[in-house]
Amino acid sequence: MALIDLTQDKILEDERVILRPLVPSDDKHLIPFVVNEPDLWRYSLVPPIGEDGMKSYLTNAIESRMQGKEYAFIVYDKMAGAYAGSTRFYDIQINQASMQLGYTWYGTAFQGTGLNIHCKYLLLKLAFEQWKLERVEFRADFDNKRSIAAMHKIGCITEGVLRSHGYRQDGSRRASIILSILREEWDSGVKEYLVRLMSS
Repeated sequence: MALIDLTQDKILEDERVILRPLVPSDDKHLIPFVVNEPDLWRYSLVPPIGEDGMKSYLTNAIESRMQGKEYAFIVYDKMAGAYAGSTRFYDIQINQASMQLGYTWYGTAFQGTGLNIHCKYLLLKLAFEQWKLERVEFRADFDNKRSIAAMHKIGCITEGVLRSHGYRQDGSRRASIILSILREEWDSGVKEYLVRLMSS
């Protein structure tokens, strides 16, 4: 049975990264990304647009946690000494011991640096070992090959594609690929695999 308590602040940390729950004052850390790197949300179904958009993005994430729907984190890169982006759990289904992990974005300076592997390891460890989830699901725009490759790299298994699943920013329709990691997969190899990746 899942043991999820969204009222408890979870601070996840290793030698590379700190993930802590989002708070309203984090807008000062994240607004520069939306102002200077708006293309980070090219494939997002819910993109923050401009300074006000980022403030609303944070407010919605924090309110969704209070409603038991989501749990969002800010990402701090200890190696760079800087805030790198954000990620969150959502579509939380406690009775089914399942949730999605997404809304993940990092500034371009942090992409391809190994940061994502550390983040996903800590988040998956929380999901499977503390919250006792059975399944963590991931989704991405089918055309977002970089994101899909990153998901495969951490051990995700492709399940299928939702065709014409939603609108992109430009009004075109997107297909969404669905991937997942199950608890038995975490226990039987994915965890050890990620540990090896982080140490390589």
